[in-house]
Amino acid sequence: MSNPPSSTSPAAGEWSLYAKKIKKVSTLKELEKIEQELFGRKNGAMTIAMKKLKDLSPDLRKQKAQELNKIKQELIEQLEQLKNELETPSGAILAKSDSIDVTLDLPQKERGHLHLIPEFIRHVEEVFGRMGFDVARGPEIEDEKMNFDLLNFPKEHAARDAQDIFYINRKAPADNKFLLRAHTSPVQIRYMKTHKPPFRAIFPGKVYRKDADATHSPMFHQFEGLMIGKDITLANMKAVMIETMKELISQDAEFRFRTGYFPFVEPGLEVDVKWEGEKKTKEGTWLEIVGCGMVHPNVLKNCNIDPDKWQGFAFGFGADRMVMIKHQIPSIKELFPGDVRFLRQF
Repeated sequence: MSNPPSSTSPAAGEWSLYAKKIKKVSTLKELEKIEQELFGRKNGAMTIAMKKLKDLSPDLRKQKAQELNKIKQELIEQLEQLKNELETPSGAILAKSDSIDVTLDLPQKERGHLHLIPEFIRHVEEVFGRMGFDVARGPEIEDEKMNFDLLNFPKEHAARDAQDIFYINRKAPADNKFLLRAHTSPVQIRYMKTHKPPFRAIFPGKVYRKDADATHSPMFHQFEGLMIGKDITLANMKAVMIETMKELISQDAEFRFRTGYFPFVEPGLEVDVKWEGEKKTKEGTWLEIVGCGMVHPNVLKNCNIDPDKWQGFAFGFGADRMVMIKHQIPSIKELFPGDVRFLRQF
């Protein structure tokens, strides 16, 4: 350590003397004594020197404070280094005759990781977070008004059929029964009713439908999104969809847009992504993963938002399907049993 300027010390050469004393220490007890002499709360040499700074003029005080802080840091580092050396057991230092084979291939220690789905949802939130989207969640038990009516579903719509929806046996009006939500769209309604535009948000969570085959499950994970502003267009929506799919699946992912019908958007689009599936052929198959479109004016009105002033788009992704495509998993059912033999490969 270089000798500090004598002008910063209460006595000439005091700090360099302390540095020399530290080098000669051979026990932790001696080290603690010097540390107390330097940094004791009442009579420590450095403590006293710091207190005397207040008596200096502002310009000189700043200069001397910088010098003292530098010396203080050097002394602390010297004390810490010596303390670590003295605390190291003698047996921990290898004898010169000992040797370590640095090329030895030791078995790797197994480490746990998140399941594919929550890991993917975290990634989703991170990707949309970079684009300025909030994250909001809502209840999994809803009523028909929240799940259908406010989303512009007509009373006779097939999606309301008991063959598709899990209705709950709870006392309720005949036209507003309780159910397990079929999508996270009711959270969009709750969000629009409690926030003033412009805004953008995503809504992840579990949803329930009576589907069961290789690409469907009665319970699956979905995240929907919403962006409302004065000048939001389909071009904005397509840009967000393309960027999202590249980030979440692959920069080389093949996808296509096609028209589709959803009661809560107008116009509506669907997005398909190329998926190898069980056959693993080069041609692959197209698997629908996104429903999207411009929010229907009726939905905006239902949430007390003026459709003549505000507009925007909404979208919904199946998180489980995107995981299937990303990892080329042939059946959605493989994601749920928690078989470590299956999960270990990821």
